[in-house]
Amino acid sequence: MVTTFRRHTLAGQMLVLQLAIVVVVLLAVAAVSLAQSEATFNRVEGRRVSALAEQLAAHPLVRSRLVRPAPEEALAPLVHSTLVQSSVTSVTVAGADGRVVSSTNPTVVGDRLPLGRGVAAGRGWSGSLTWDGSHELVAQVPVLGTTKRAIGRRLGTVMIGEASPTVWQRLSGASSYLLAYLGIASALGVVGSWLLARRVKRQTLGLEPREITGLAEHREAMLYGIAEGVVALDPQDRVTLVNDMGRRLLDLPADCVGRDLADLGIEGRLRDVLTGARGDGKAAHDVVVVRHGTVLVLNRMTVTKDGRLLGSVTTLRDRTELARLEREIGSFRSTSELLRAQAHEFANQLHTISGLIQIGEQEEVVGYIRALNQRRNSLDLTVGRRVHDTAVAALLMAKASQAAERKVTLHVSDDTSLGRLAHEDAADVATVIGNLVDNAIDAAVAGEPVGDGAWVEVELRQDTAGVEIVVRDSGPGVAPELAHEVFVHGFTTKAAEEGGRGIGLALTRLVCERRGGEITVTNTSEGAKFTARMSVSRSAEAAAEGAHR
Repeated sequence: MVTTFRRHTLAGQMLVLQLAIVVVVLLAVAAVSLAQSEATFNRVEGRRVSALAEQLAAHPLVRSRLVRPAPEEALAPLVHSTLVQSSVTSVTVAGADGRVVSSTNPTVVGDRLPLGRGVAAGRGWSGSLTWDGSHELVAQVPVLGTTKRAIGRRLGTVMIGEASPTVWQRLSGASSYLLAYLGIASALGVVGSWLLARRVKRQTLGLEPREITGLAEHREAMLYGIAEGVVALDPQDRVTLVNDMGRRLLDLPADCVGRDLADLGIEGRLRDVLTGARGDGKAAHDVVVVRHGTVLVLNRMTVTKDGRLLGSVTTLRDRTELARLEREIGSFRSTSELLRAQAHEFANQLHTISGLIQIGEQEEVVGYIRALNQRRNSLDLTVGRRVHDTAVAALLMAKASQAAERKVTLHVSDDTSLGRLAHEDAADVATVIGNLVDNAIDAAVAGEPVGDGAWVEVELRQDTAGVEIVVRDSGPGVAPELAHEVFVHGFTTKAAEEGGRGIGLALTRLVCERRGGEITVTNTSEGAKFTARMSVSRSAEAAAEGAHR
């Protein structure tokens, strides 16, 4: 047979604990009462028995009988009358040799009386004494001679004792209301313990200690075992919980729990997303924010209980590496779109040439091919003459074809001048140009629904300090309140349709700042103007060519 033991509930444990405390307090009160009762008894009764003993020791009959020893019956009437009149427990008279000559307890007559300190020297003494199986509070007073022959000599000893009360007698005699006090205290303790147990039960949502421990362990495992950051806020926007990954992604100090977001230096869009300020406190899904050069994806959920707002929980993911991969994929996508556009354009040209041949217009074929060749050479010469870095020049050629596919004309400004760059610098410059041109093309298409007159202009200027990239478009421009935020928000493509410029602008800003530069946007009479500046170094071939010149 298997015996199962039922564990006590939290409320039951609290009730038992509180009752134990009440019992301990009651025992302590009882002990104090007993100590006070004993002290009072020793003080009051000690004085009384001492006075009685002195009175009996000074009695002439006692002195005379001790000077001339007589049978015990001679002092018995006096001893018993003292016992009856004084209501004491015992009265004993001993001779000079310490042997009892008369006592209310006949069994001790002839025994040696134990004397207290100083009694043998003629001084009185009082205290507790256990003798003949009885524990009493006694007073011993020497009987001193008064005649000329025996003056000052100790003739014997008188001892009067009062039996010490029992514990129950002391408790009942300490106070007539002690039991009532103890009963009231016990009742209040029980009721208070029960109410406290119920309150604790409600506050712990009915969970038992082992369940609370399990939840805490599971919470720790989830918070610190996942690769995502977790930040919890209370309704006052104070951090109530954050795991190690969340603290690292947001660059928070170790003592961030309990502090306000403003105290932690979290402002702008990141604060708006964490607090739900831009969504009326509602949930936010896959919101992209740039924090200290890191691209973060945030998901925020509000937490409520019984209609009461408890705060919010936001998860964070590091998307920086993914954004880099997206840029690389974007470059491949751009290349594929360029090839598709060129193939489409080449197919149209071949169809035109084929049609002219079929209708016998050979001379028109020659003229058409010559016109196509001149237009292509004009674009190649324009870019190649002003942009000497092959990677950047190839990108501009590709973007020109891509723009033409979308009915947008891409111009390279006559003021453009760019030398050869190091491979790392050329890659960053190409990234900035590609992102700005892509956004400019989107803006130009949005500004000209029909496609007539849509254009994008690129201007590159290089000096000893770095490269300045200016991209203008014929689009509707950027709203003044978003002039700075378009580089901070890191909107996705869907969010860009709601007023942003896509995550490419946020990444462009990161590239410029990493190279000690910046990017700004202004509105002109014709559209938007993006200006990016970044420091670069010339390639070894360009440096050698400059030295040769």
